[in-house]
Amino acid sequence: MSSPGSALPPARIAFVGGFEPRRCGIATFTHDICEAVAAAAPASECYAGAMNDRVEGYKYPPRVRFELLEKDLDSYRRAADFLNFNNASVLCVQHEFGIYGGPAGSHLLALLKEVRMPVVTTLHTVLQTPNPAQRKVMEELILRSDRLVVMARKGAEILQDTYGVPGSKIDVIVHGIPDIPFSNPEFYKAQFGVEGRVVLLTFGLLGPGKGIEHAIEALPEIVKRHPNVVYLILGATHPHLVAREGESYRLGLERLAEDRGVKEHVIFYNRFVSLEDLTEFIGATDIYLTPYLNEAQITSGTLAYVFGAGKAVVSTPYWHARELLADDRGILVPFRDPQGIVEGVCAFLDDPERMERTRHEAYKQGRGMIWPSVAKQYLESFQHACADRQAAPRKAFAGWTLASRPYDLPPTRLDHIVRMSDGTGIFQHAIFSVPNFHEGYCTDDNARAFILYNLLDELGGEPNPDHLVTGYLAFLAAALDYNTGRFRNFMSHGRQWLEDAGSEDSHARALWALGVGAGRSRNEGRRRLCIQLFERGLPVVENFTSPRAWAFTLIGIHEYLREFPDKEKILTARNVLTAKLVALWKNCATENWPWFETSATYDNARLSQALILSGCGIPDGEALEIGLESLRWLASIQKTQAGHFRPIGSNGFYIKDGARADFDQQPVEAQAMVSASLEAFRITGDPAWRGEAKRAFEWFLGRNDLGLPLYDSSSGGCSDGLHEARISENQGAESTLAFHLALAEMNQAEHPIAHPHGSIP
Repeated sequence: MSSPGSALPPARIAFVGGFEPRRCGIATFTHDICEAVAAAAPASECYAGAMNDRVEGYKYPPRVRFELLEKDLDSYRRAADFLNFNNASVLCVQHEFGIYGGPAGSHLLALLKEVRMPVVTTLHTVLQTPNPAQRKVMEELILRSDRLVVMARKGAEILQDTYGVPGSKIDVIVHGIPDIPFSNPEFYKAQFGVEGRVVLLTFGLLGPGKGIEHAIEALPEIVKRHPNVVYLILGATHPHLVAREGESYRLGLERLAEDRGVKEHVIFYNRFVSLEDLTEFIGATDIYLTPYLNEAQITSGTLAYVFGAGKAVVSTPYWHARELLADDRGILVPFRDPQGIVEGVCAFLDDPERMERTRHEAYKQGRGMIWPSVAKQYLESFQHACADRQAAPRKAFAGWTLASRPYDLPPTRLDHIVRMSDGTGIFQHAIFSVPNFHEGYCTDDNARAFILYNLLDELGGEPNPDHLVTGYLAFLAAALDYNTGRFRNFMSHGRQWLEDAGSEDSHARALWALGVGAGRSRNEGRRRLCIQLFERGLPVVENFTSPRAWAFTLIGIHEYLREFPDKEKILTARNVLTAKLVALWKNCATENWPWFETSATYDNARLSQALILSGCGIPDGEALEIGLESLRWLASIQKTQAGHFRPIGSNGFYIKDGARADFDQQPVEAQAMVSASLEAFRITGDPAWRGEAKRAFEWFLGRNDLGLPLYDSSSGGCSDGLHEARISENQGAESTLAFHLALAEMNQAEHPIAHPHGSIP
């Protein structure tokens, strides 16, 4: 890296990426680089923002000045405000997919969009084949970073080839390591009771990608040739894996060791360890194993630590290992190859002189990796970034007008939805804010509730109440009559179905919800049930006559195709239903009445939304244009001269060549307009559609004919409608879910990246 000259270090250096307690590699790295830079530049003020990995009762150290709550988008904006107000000179971000909230970690972009100082981003993962969301996040991250740091030459190569980043913007700085003395392993072995034995070590958060099962498979042959070998597997199971699967991976490894007859040669230490303890474990190590399965791993902090301490390493050839262990500084073995591990380990154990030479060469190379050396290179990168862009954070406040700031949305409060739900599902109606048991349940509302919680899970935030989400889906499963392929709609409080088949619209709304579950759910059991129910209930729709049923099903198909884009029968159904809506439009629409029917009734914007989605997805330019044209007309007739949203009233609707009803105004109309307008914005990029979505959403908050809010922030409920002189005092499921679905989609739209798939009900 070339030096920018004799510039002084930045006055205030902020770090983001986790800090204390150091429960993962990124948090450890953030802590260590912050401390190293502070030591290298004592005149600079160094401080950090902690990711909310704090354990109960833990007190942050003095360097932590602000906190990011992983799934709380607003906390990222608050962090940006803090950094701007405190005149941070440069921000150093540690980036890894999976530690920040939002799709592909996109919450981080909210912070980067708002900060006014130069940004230097360290990329701990550089994906050569990212999915669409990951690519969009990476492109935004590159755009909003003044300099990019990678820890291997391969990372720089991918940035240039895959993302088009100029080489002049990239700094290659190796992963920093503590300065551990070169030592004889026997000195430390007595502390662990393994004196006289050969210690193989793997450490780090446990998960299937570590490939430890292949190392255990190799042990019988290694032990046969070197009976005094013991394999130490150090580290806790990854917390995300524990949350999903418990300790099944670790238990599987333990059973494998027992089955292979090597349980006396394997030690699991299921703990997070301090740096001091880790240093001693490394000291006791003879050979370090990294049998990782992912070639694309660009950085391994554990490999860097052990290599720099002068240990012999046997590793699979992932990118970081391939660079670090080149020129006989270690032994590379094929992926998923226990015999290769046997040969690699035994190559060292059979030739102690080779192992000692390798150790000395690794230690010599590692002197350039210790934190003081790495900190000096980071300071040079910071100076480059500051020289390239002089920032004045305080002056930036003059530009913080409402037009330039994100739209301030109400916080999500789900109390009323929880109150309206029981072990069967969600009740249809409420008397004031109290569930009305007499009216029972319906498929329509359970479908809406299931969709909402899938979306909230995707957005991040408080963990979903699993029993409620499962209950809503269980209701939909019970609603399907497998003999007829039809969904029933109404159920009494006594759990008796009140009809043999529900309306076509309720059937299609159930399919919509199941499509969302198939395409979005991260719960494997729920996702598989959604697929099964969706495919059972889809065939009958082709014979339906309700345009809204066609539209709801098309939106559900769009969701389903996110996960299964090549399912022929689903694609065929989309083409058939799209053609039906297009034909309906052609038979009815005129210049003065550009609509699908001779009346505009309820959930009107869904007809337009369905064609916008399908027209884009097929692709079918005619269908897309009809969707946009019809939505433009609908927006024009639902806007007052005062500029607020006035949905078509349900007390008469709007008949062609007749007077339109202004009341009773229903929340589902505002919600549908929010959703369809945002879909139009995602596809066209026309900001006017965001304005239409905002206009419709503000109807809930009081920008309406009566100037009264329908959303009750104290209960989390929403009024059932707007009458001519008052709002309804009841807060039923349909209206409350309409508000929260609209809020969820508005939150998604305010997100730094637009969702790649869209279409929320």
